[in-house]
Amino acid sequence: MGKKKLGATPQETVKLWTKAGKVKKKCCRSKSRCKKCPVLALKKARKELAKAA
Repeated sequence: MGKKKLGATPQETVKLWTKAGKVKKKCCRSKSRCKKCPVLALKKARKELAKAA
């Protein structure tokens, strides 16, 4: 399994993941935060960038 690309900011990282099909464009809120949720992806990207820094 390959590494996820990281952008300069968490928002850029989520955009990259969206283009790759890892994350949906909008949060549907029909389920309680599915694993393709952009809100959770943004939190995860923030955590990964903080860890990398």
